[in-house]
Amino acid sequence: MSHDGVRPRAVLRSITFLTAGALAVTALAGCSSEDPSGKPLAGADVAPAERSKIADGGTLRWAVDTVPDTLNTFQSDADATTVRVAQAVLPSMFRMDASGRPERNPDYLESAKVVETEPKQVVLYKLNQQAVWSDGREIGAADFAAQWRALSGKDTAYWTARNAGYDRIEKIERGKGNLEVKVTFSRAYADWRSLFTPLYPKEVMGSPDSFNDSARKKLKVTAGPFEVKKVDGKKDEVTLTRNARWWGDPARLEKIVLRAVPRDERVSALASGDIDLAEIDPSAARRITLSATARDGATPLMGPGSAASSAEALHSWAVANGSDEKAAEEETTAREKAAARAREQKALGAFEVRKSLEPAYTQLALNGAEGPLADERVRRAVARALDREALAEAVLKPLGLPAEPVGSHLALAGQAAYADNSGALGDQDAKEARALLADAGWVPGGPVEKKKGDKEKAAGSEGKKAEGSGEDTEDDDGTYIVGEDEKKDEKKDKKEDGKKEDGEEKDQKKDGEKKDGGDDGKAPGRTSAGDRDDHLAQDGPQHQQVKQGTAPGAYAPKGTAAPAGAETAPLAKNGKALTLRFVLPSGPGSDVLRTVADRITKMLSRVGIRTDVTKVEDDSFFKDHIASGQYDLALYSWPATAYPATDARPVYAKPVPAADGSLNVEQNYTRVGTDQVDQLFDQAITTLDDGERSALIRKADSRIWAAAGSIPLYQRPQLTAARKNLVNAGSFGFRSPVYEDMGFLKKGAKGPAGERATAGAK
Repeated sequence: MSHDGVRPRAVLRSITFLTAGALAVTALAGCSSEDPSGKPLAGADVAPAERSKIADGGTLRWAVDTVPDTLNTFQSDADATTVRVAQAVLPSMFRMDASGRPERNPDYLESAKVVETEPKQVVLYKLNQQAVWSDGREIGAADFAAQWRALSGKDTAYWTARNAGYDRIEKIERGKGNLEVKVTFSRAYADWRSLFTPLYPKEVMGSPDSFNDSARKKLKVTAGPFEVKKVDGKKDEVTLTRNARWWGDPARLEKIVLRAVPRDERVSALASGDIDLAEIDPSAARRITLSATARDGATPLMGPGSAASSAEALHSWAVANGSDEKAAEEETTAREKAAARAREQKALGAFEVRKSLEPAYTQLALNGAEGPLADERVRRAVARALDREALAEAVLKPLGLPAEPVGSHLALAGQAAYADNSGALGDQDAKEARALLADAGWVPGGPVEKKKGDKEKAAGSEGKKAEGSGEDTEDDDGTYIVGEDEKKDEKKDKKEDGKKEDGEEKDQKKDGEKKDGGDDGKAPGRTSAGDRDDHLAQDGPQHQQVKQGTAPGAYAPKGTAAPAGAETAPLAKNGKALTLRFVLPSGPGSDVLRTVADRITKMLSRVGIRTDVTKVEDDSFFKDHIASGQYDLALYSWPATAYPATDARPVYAKPVPAADGSLNVEQNYTRVGTDQVDQLFDQAITTLDDGERSALIRKADSRIWAAAGSIPLYQRPQLTAARKNLVNAGSFGFRSPVYEDMGFLKKGAKGPAGERATAGAK
């Protein structure tokens, strides 16, 4: 995954499966012009082509993040590659269309519908009569029943990641024949479409031993257009080959090789011809786009004016003019590097960038368990300080993607449950944010000083302060006492600035000029580096210098007008400054995320909130900080849940005390929840009417917005580098991949852009 919006990895099976795009949503009877769900902001970009134009055969080498530890998507260590394999080799009863709505998969289902609601809900599946497992056995009720028993939660010997939905099934039986499966629920379950996707054979689900172990590195029995040939841990590859017993449209590709390639090595792997398809970050996308432009003649790759020719000329000049040997060697090295770059640029010209928006969004999470953010007014103030539209534009506009902020926690534009409910919290309003903070007791703090011995780590022992992030460079946590010991304050200022002071009069310099009684932009008394950075981002006049104990807005007599600039002064309460721990990942690919965090920091500084930015290792980010609650602010992503009543409930459920006295937060890592939200989810899960259920979900989302535990920002960009003659593959958006239609254009065939393929199958 890219870190332009870090998300938790495979916390539950539902989240894992949704992350890779295997989403499904409850269908509405129809979409009117007044439907608040609207349309997807961006469609799939896969270079669509008719099957008749695609060559028969070839190998698609597809970059993935990992070789999976298991091929069983229902285990806790499943990941996105597990899901990708399952999509290609196993049955899925429903799949996504381009609008983010479910569609029956005709390769497996002739029909599926609720046939009874009283006294119990009954769903009848009618299977495609041609649907068989790779060993020749018909797909049937025995497979459905085995999966239900494994995932029902009744037998703890099965190491399952979840049992949601399966725990509501009362029985599974054959219908009128082998091709009918009758599922009876003990309790009404609106999200029944989420079940049996993917469907594993009874050979995998039939016993705890087979469930736990048999499908970790191999799947002997499958039922998709491809089957698993080999999982090679040494080569970091998973090889899929055509399924000879596949009854649908034959797969065009002979093989698909899923190859683990680190994100920061993918451009090189593309240029060297090792992979044909790869998700990439924005910087890689720019390189490929420039190379494609150069290949089309806009910029020379070689020859006069190119980087290679310039280096060659410089080298020749150095030799001809008697430069020393070291200089000549340096010029030779430069020439070789330039030539290598030119070769890489030429090779990258065979690729194009296909872009869409992922079915996932990046959010700002606010930990409401303790500290300032335990107060709902402070959380709401943080939210009201953010310009979400500007943040979305900063990420998406340069990529040419729709830059609209996400308006729901529970769905994305185009999905049935979507509506922009952000109005429940309110638009950006710095004045209102400051009023909320003042109501919570946070007022301009004036002169503040660190209290010795009152030290805590902002984000755990692994954390490291971000350079230029606005923290003090000394080992402190931003905890201050208001109005204490002016002499200590002056001593610290002397140490920092290297100049002496007499009493209250300071020697201030700006651009080499000395000013008496002037204003250097700092709050009176000792300020941290974070204070100084905050003031750089402020609008309007700076603070006037005042004596300690008379900080504007803190202790001034009632009715005293606040000096200019007081509204953006750092805030304090009970002797402590309002400083929030902002935790970010530090690994490659996190540049976009850190840019967003920097903008958020500046927005918060304008209402007086300081941030202590800490970068942590990627492996530690979620486990040691988000899940454990060691943060105040953090950026990470959630998939747009297909069935919010089921899958999103644990993300927003109110934390409750566990039997051992700890707090059970499920997946609610912000620790913010309400009884009303829980009740709305509970109502939605039993409401079989599509319209009523969507209304309940939207109402729950409004309450989640009002609680301000997390603030959706933007839908994640999806950028994919693809060989130009590769079709029906790329950035899928909401659409489920159709693996049998992927392939390379026949030699001479025209692609979707009208370009003639210059090469056949790889």
